[in-house]
Amino acid sequence: MVKNLREYRLNRGISQQKLGEIVGVSQQAIYKYENTPIEPDIAILTKLADYFGVSLDDLLGHPSPGLTEEEQRLLQDYRRLNRREKDSIRLVMQNYLRKEPYI
Repeated sequence: MVKNLREYRLNRGISQQKLGEIVGVSQQAIYKYENTPIEPDIAILTKLADYFGVSLDDLLGHPSPGLTEEEQRLLQDYRRLNRREKDSIRLVMQNYLRKEPYI
């Protein structure tokens, strides 16, 4: 099972059918990836991760090495934001840290 696929899909507000069309598989395949031990091949996993803007580790629910649980949650939440929201977060961080803008 692709552990976080359903969560990412629902956060994006798209159906299994639509996601299947985007990555080139059937609605039934998306259902299986979300609810059974069946996992897509690496090409489909890569398309899914690219579509949601997350790493394969995040999509599969594997923790990022070297990060605390809190840091992992913050990173996952950040990756779910749209561009405007990410820009706002970066501005707040720059202000707190009194640093040059992030690129």
